[in-house]
Amino acid sequence: MRSSVKWIWRLTLVSVACLGMGLYGLSGCHEQTSISREVPSTETRRTAPLEELPGEDYADVIPRAVTPETENSMEEDPQVTEPEDTDWMLMLVNPQNTLPEDFSVTLKELENHQAVDARIYEDLQTMLEDARKEGLSPVVRSSYRTQADQEILYANKVSRLRKQGYSREEAEAEAARWVAFPGTSEHQLGLAVDIVAESYRALEEDQENTPEQKWLMANAHRYGFILRYPEEKSQITGIGYEPWHYRYVGREAAGEIYEKGICLEEYLERS
Repeated sequence: MRSSVKWIWRLTLVSVACLGMGLYGLSGCHEQTSISREVPSTETRRTAPLEELPGEDYADVIPRAVTPETENSMEEDPQVTEPEDTDWMLMLVNPQNTLPEDFSVTLKELENHQAVDARIYEDLQTMLEDARKEGLSPVVRSSYRTQADQEILYANKVSRLRKQGYSREEAEAEAARWVAFPGTSEHQLGLAVDIVAESYRALEEDQENTPEQKWLMANAHRYGFILRYPEEKSQITGIGYEPWHYRYVGREAAGEIYEKGICLEEYLERS
């Protein structure tokens, strides 16, 4: 009997001990959960004031994409757009830079059946209309030319010079100063126009004395055009003075070229 009581007593003690350990384990787990809840969440740490993060750079703690500064800038900045392609406006075609073989252009016809690159049509028309409002009568005498057109003009110039006694070599070199060699003419770009006065249509230096040219030389840059071959830049452009030849380069470039008194080659070299 005593032996049975001893065994019952031992079993009771073991049960109580196990129960106590189980309760202790549960209490331990509960305590660990409470501790983990006291640790600031990721969001809390990201938005914590600077003074709560001593010794740390706030920008290093907060991911760059979600800092208050960048978050505001993303909301306030205008929509990002691709930069405008201006390469076509500033394409350089001269004795050293020939027209690309794969070059093509979309043309738009003017009232007098001349044609230009469709992208400059509105600026050209506005310039001519504004000149007419001033009582002037500008006329686009020449504009876009095909390769065949340029070949004919160049050959004719060479022929006239030959008749004046120039050798073939001399005639070709001199002709190129006034009529660009085929493939090197801006007229083939569709961005160049020869503008003359209605009362005086000759392509001569005296063109500079007409009211139309005086107005154009002072105002063409406002519409994106420049006097392409100034008298004092012939050594750079390789073309003689043409106070009637205007080239479209866009308003920003035209304004700078006009203000600084430089030519397109100089502008591109500085850019």
